[in-house]
Amino acid sequence: MYGGLKLVGFSVFLFLLDSAGDYRKKPPRFGGGAHPWDVLASWDGWWYQQIAAHGYHPALVQLPHADGLFTVQENSAAFFPLYPALIRLVSETTGLGLYGAGLLVSVVSSFAAALGIYVLTSQLTGRGAGLAAAGLWAVWPGSGVEWSVYSDSLYVALTVWACHALLNHRWLTAGLLTCAAGLCRPTAVALIAALFVAALSALRRRRVGIRRPVAAMALAPLGLLGYLAWVGHRMGSYGGYFTLQSGAWAHEFDYGRHTLDVLTSAPVGHFTYLFAFPFADIVGIGAVLLTLALLPLLVRLRLPPPLLVYTVLTIALVLGSQQIFGNVSRYLLPAFPLFIPLATALRRLRLPLQISLLGLAALASGSYAGYVLFELGVP
Repeated sequence: MYGGLKLVGFSVFLFLLDSAGDYRKKPPRFGGGAHPWDVLASWDGWWYQQIAAHGYHPALVQLPHADGLFTVQENSAAFFPLYPALIRLVSETTGLGLYGAGLLVSVVSSFAAALGIYVLTSQLTGRGAGLAAAGLWAVWPGSGVEWSVYSDSLYVALTVWACHALLNHRWLTAGLLTCAAGLCRPTAVALIAALFVAALSALRRRRVGIRRPVAAMALAPLGLLGYLAWVGHRMGSYGGYFTLQSGAWAHEFDYGRHTLDVLTSAPVGHFTYLFAFPFADIVGIGAVLLTLALLPLLVRLRLPPPLLVYTVLTIALVLGSQQIFGNVSRYLLPAFPLFIPLATALRRLRLPLQISLLGLAALASGSYAGYVLFELGVP
């Protein structure tokens, strides 16, 4: 289900790239290249390849005479280490270049994520909903990064299997996967919180022994905290990572002010806010509205509290941050429990009709989830 739908959307994406040809006029680092598929390794993909090739050199380099939005020079330390480490490992063990290794890690991870979404949804609401949820993972807004040199597929694969381990009381597995997720994305704090909720609830009800839940709580934050501490130490300031994010990338938690600015400006055609990319922002607004519509339905399903905590915190971290708003569609990909209410509705349809609807979405996803993100915005 996932592979077929994803292949349709991916093919449309490459066709649109080739037919439009705009990538030929752009630098390879910024959405361009000699071939359409080169776009898949641009933007953040360029940074990940640099880290895989040369490692990190964390430093807070002040820009001369900087008094505006950007005060610090961009630095690779903003990108977490697990994905580029896997690129380096796969490249050296297979002989593939960094581009091929990065794409291989992402594609394999995307299938692992699809399988996890299927297994988790099937456990909660039935196999039919599980199949539909795996299909939705292929066509969701932002899904264009799943088969690119980006860390999104790896992060979602880690989080969905960590959630599955939590629901089945496999505490050490959940702790290790959460630790790994913390080496992939800072938003792993949502997964850490979900694990703590599950472990504390199990301890309070005395359903399990003490050692394994406590060990899971000790393991879970080590990846995230360890990387932040290392970056801070190398930069000479233990808040260095956050200084880098705000001063070099204009990415910081602002309690939703920027999101509100976009939601009140773009619908009336005012694109004067920070980092405005009209086409990508309209897709982002659609993703936000879809998220807000599905969230009450998710609560109504009375899913296990750890899943709700993880989903709500993930959404809050994304919508509460100042960032390139067009990226919101891919930043919301880890909120995969939102697939469950829609998948539950889709399972009532016959399989041929399900596949037809998802197939149409897959065709369209080549544009809204791929081309718009990479060529009309900055993913």
